[in-house]
Amino acid sequence: MNRVTIFDVAREAGVAISTVSTALSGGPGVSDATRARVRGIAQSMGWVPSMRGRSLVSKRAWAVGLLIQRPATVLEADPFFSGFIAGVEAVLDEAGYALLLQFADSAQQVLERLPRWALGGVVDGVFLTDVEVEDARYELVRDLGLPAVAINTPVWHESLCPVSQDTLGGLRELMDHLIRLGHRRIGHVSGPPQFLHSGQRETVWREALAAAGLAEGPLVRGDFTSEGGVRAADLLLRGPEWPTAVVCANDLTAIGFISQAAELGISVPDDISVTGFDGIQLGSYITPSLTTVQTSPQVLGRRAAEVLLEMVAGRPVQPVEVEPAQLILRRSTAVPPRS
Repeated sequence: MNRVTIFDVAREAGVAISTVSTALSGGPGVSDATRARVRGIAQSMGWVPSMRGRSLVSKRAWAVGLLIQRPATVLEADPFFSGFIAGVEAVLDEAGYALLLQFADSAQQVLERLPRWALGGVVDGVFLTDVEVEDARYELVRDLGLPAVAINTPVWHESLCPVSQDTLGGLRELMDHLIRLGHRRIGHVSGPPQFLHSGQRETVWREALAAAGLAEGPLVRGDFTSEGGVRAADLLLRGPEWPTAVVCANDLTAIGFISQAAELGISVPDDISVTGFDGIQLGSYITPSLTTVQTSPQVLGRRAAEVLLEMVAGRPVQPVEVEPAQLILRRSTAVPPRS
C-alpha cells in the first residue's frame, strides 16, 4: 500500500500543495474553514506526517536524545529508566516528537557521540541522566548550544536546565528510623563513586551516624545491581560479626543482598535489617517486603520532557523541583537482635 502524501491530499481537496502544508502544520494564511476541510480530507485518506518533511520545513529534527552510559541490559534490570522513559514518551508523543535512545560503553563514547547528534541535526535536545561529580557533558552541551535537561543536578546555565527531586530528605528519615529502632552498627552498600547521587546518599549515611554519635559501619562499594548486592552480602555476612542494619543505595542492590542473606541462613529482619532506595514495585512483593525511599522517575521524565521542549522552542525555563521522595516502611526492618 502506497503512503498518502500531501500531494494526494492537495489533489483530493482541489487546493495548492502550499495550502495543504500550511493547513496541516497549523501555520497562518488559511481560513479556519479551509484548515478544517483539509485536515478532514487528510484524516479520511489516512495521511500521517512525514518526520523528514517536517524536519526540512521547520529546520528541526523533531527528535530528542537520551544517551545512557550503561549496558543495554539496564532497561531490564533498573526500573528507573523504564519509568523515566514512560514519562518522557507521554509528553513527546503528544507533541509529535520522537525519542532517540542509545547506550554507550564509556564516558568518552558519550562525549564523541553528543557532538555528532548536535552538529548532524539528529536531535534538537538531550536528557542527561546518571549525572557525575565532575560531568564533562555540562560544558559540552553549552559549547554545542544544545538544549539539555539534567536530572538531579545543581548545575544550571543557558543550555542546561535541571529537573530534580529531593530524595535525600527521605533517606535521612530512613536513617532516623533505623537509629530509633535501636541500631548502632549500620552499614552501607553504595553506588558507583563517579555518580553524583551515589556520593550524596553516602554522605547522608555518614552524617546521620555522626549526628547520632555512632561510628560508621562497614562500607561496601556497589554498582546498583542485584549482583552487586549479592557480592556485598558475601563480604559483610561471612565474618564473625556483621552490622545489625544495612542501607543499600538502591532497591536492586537490597534485593540481591536479601537473597544472598537467605542463602547464608541469615534472616531479614530478625538477624539483620536491610533497606533500599527507589521504591520499585518488586520491592513490595519480595519476602520480606522492602523498606525503601519511593522516588518518582515517571514524573521526572514527564517534567523533563516538558522543560526540554520549551527550551527547544526557544522559550525561557526555570529549574523544576517535583514532589519529594517518601519513606516507605515495610517488613525488612525491625529492632536489632540482642547481642
